[in-house]
Amino acid sequence: MSDNAILFQTIDWRTISKTIYPGETGTTTWQTCQFPGIRIRIVEYSPGYLADHWCQKGHIVHCLEGEFVSELQNGEASVLTSGMTYIVSDDASSHRSRTENGVKLLIIDGDFLRPPSA
Repeated sequence: MSDNAILFQTIDWRTISKTIYPGETGTTTWQTCQFPGIRIRIVEYSPGYLADHWCQKGHIVHCLEGEFVSELQNGEASVLTSGMTYIVSDDASSHRSRTENGVKLLIIDGDFLRPPSA
């Protein structure tokens, strides 16, 4: 078995502490589980949230509740609603999120989203 193997387990999100971060406007609340090479989060954006930076990290983002806009630095934007997912690799697209009414997301990121070394 690999040193990075994750044995079967369940996550009771009700027991995971919440950390609040300010956005450019509004706040984001994270509940985070860290494993070798992978991070899993439940993330909530408050109504009126706008991220305070353009992100270069890769993510798999699944919208659990609500609606948000994922903006790309090149001007493109996608609206995601409950049941929709986006995926992006590290350093592939500068992106940031915003929401008018708030949203709840499941976000998974980690080493598997890094592009192969040249």
